[in-house]
Parts: sequence; C-alpha cells; structure tokens
Amino acid sequence: MNLSPGQVAVEAPQAAPLGWQENLNIHLICKECREVPPNLVEEFASGDTVCGSCGLVLTQHLVDTRSEWRTFSNDDQGNDDPSRVGDAANPLLHGSQLQTSIGFGDGSRAARDLNRAQGKSTLDKTNKSLMAAYKQIGTLCDFYHMGSHIADTAKHLYKMTEDARLFKGKSTDAVIAGCIFIACRQNKAPRTFREIYALTKVSKREIGRTFKTLEKFLQVNKNTSNEVTAGGLVVGAAKIHANESTKPEELARRYCNQLRLSDEIGAITHDLCIRTNDQGYIAGRSPLSVAAACIYMVSFLMGKGKTPKDISNVVNVSDGTIRTSYKLLLPHKDALIDPKWIARGGDMKRLPAS
Repeated sequence: MNLSPGQVAVEAPQAAPLGWQENLNIHLICKECREVPPNLVEEFASGDTVCGSCGLVLTQHLVDTRSEWRTFSNDDQGNDDPSRVGDAANPLLHGSQLQTSIGFGDGSRAARDLNRAQGKSTLDKTNKSLMAAYKQIGTLCDFYHMGSHIADTAKHLYKMTEDARLFKGKSTDAVIAGCIFIACRQNKAPRTFREIYALTKVSKREIGRTFKTLEKFLQVNKNTSNEVTAGGLVVGAAKIHANESTKPEELARRYCNQLRLSDEIGAITHDLCIRTNDQGYIAGRSPLSVAAACIYMVSFLMGKGKTPKDISNVVNVSDGTIRTSYKLLLPHKDALIDPKWIARGGDMKRLPAS
C-alpha cells in the first residue's frame, strides 16, 4: 500500500471471536428408518428417546426438562391441588405422614429439649413402632438373602396383626418370626422352623404357636382389600391361604446350591423328592430327612458324592438320620431312579451300601 507523506497506516479492527453456539444443523435420526424429519418419542418415565416408527432406543438417561406443577390450590376448581412435591404415602404406615421431625441441630440445650418434647408426643408413636418392626424385618430378610418381595409381604402381615391387636402383649420378635415364616411360604420360598429359629432366635415352639394363630386370623379375614406396599408388591389377605407342610422338593434345590452341587444335580434331586413322596417309600419322615437322603443318593449317583456329615451341616439333620432314611430308599432304587439320569452320566454302582 502506497502512503503519501504524513499518512500513517492503521490496522482495521478484527472481529471478536464468536462464543460457543449450538449447531442446529445436526439432527438425531433413527439409523434404521432414517426418516427426515425423525419420528422421535421421549419417554420420560424410562428416560429414553425412542423411534416412534420402529421402536429403536436412540438415547438413554433423558433428563425431564418439563416444568413441575405449581401449587395454586386456592384457584383450582374443586380444590384440586396439582402439587407433586414430596414422597407418595406409604400404605404400611398410618395417617397422612406429613409430620415434621425436629433434629438435634447444633446440639444446644434448646434443640435437645425440643427433640425430647416431640419424642414424648403420642402423635406418631404407632408409626415409630411400625418403622422399628419394618427395619428389623428388612434386616432379617437381607441376612438370609430372601428378597424384597418376601420382606414386603412380611411387613404387610405385621401391619395387619397390629391393626387387629392380634398379639397384644406378645413378644414382637415372635410376631416378626411368624410373619417371615408365612411370607416365605406365600412367595414359594419356604423356610423351615429351624432356619427361622436360627435367624430370629425365637424358639420353634413359639414360632409354631404364632404361625397357627396367624393362619387362623388370615383365613377369617380373607375379604380384606389388597394394598400396594412401598416396594410395589400387591398383597392382601385374600391372596393368603393355608398351606400344607413344606415339601422336600421345595428345599432340595437350595440345599444343593449350598453344597456347591451343579444345577443338574439339583434338578435331579428335586425330581427324586417328588417320586419319593408320590410312592411313599419313607412316609412319615420329616421333609428335611427326605431331602437330605435324596441329596445323598443323587450326589453319589452322579459322581459328586457328599458325605452325610457334609449334608448334615447344611440341612441341620444328624448324619445318622440321613443314613437311616437312605437305607429305606436304597431297596427301591430301580423304581426311583429314572433311566434318563443314567444317560446323563449316572451310575448305580456308585451308590454306597449304607
């Protein structure tokens, strides 16, 4: 550039760099349909973005950006308050459950006095006792890995007994043990009295008494409406019915699992228990003895023999009882053992003489 005398070159001001801007030219489309514009459906309940044409999930963990309902209860027709703030009511507790709890705060004397005064209030004592019982039921069920569905059923049963004042003055531990025992049976995962005793430390006699009283009460109150527990399980007295005694086949698979036997051996043991019960070769024996004898026979039949002592430690039956029950089964081995089990690798020659 040529400059005349007295002229000075001045640089033109540069444009400021633009900040971040969203590229609106990028579209989310289905890789299967490739429709433009895409037919997208946002499912906020599951947090997914789904193609409305083929159902393919395109994105996950979607954030619900819609606004919450605002509270205008005075302006709504019919006094309908659309507020969604707060947890849903727990049907296992009483009342509206909208009470305020006073904490210790900074530990000052005034805070302690307020907390103590609220603790003496009789307003929420019923719910406090229920919450303590529910916590104990949840802890016991978790200890034996029973699952939340069994815990929810046991909690519902406990609430029914509390509402009816069925065990007024009785030990809470005994009531909880009976509720867990019935809940296991109703959910097709039965436990024996010995296992419930080992879990709750309530005597077998007391568990039996509580069980009989609960069963009679539930039979009388069959018309009670169903309730939805906190875990989403629908339970009610109409769904609870009297059960027969625990059958050996209901225990066999679990005991085989604890003995680290394969699923195939567990399935064969289950079938052998059914055959033994149907044919009545050791009728009158307890389900534990029958299950233990069947495990003893099948383990040796399939070449994974377990000694009566090993089985005794799991089933809680003496090894002498296991041997006696097995001796009653052995003469009928040809009728009890299915030829299909032999085809899977079983051999009757492996069966011990006693």
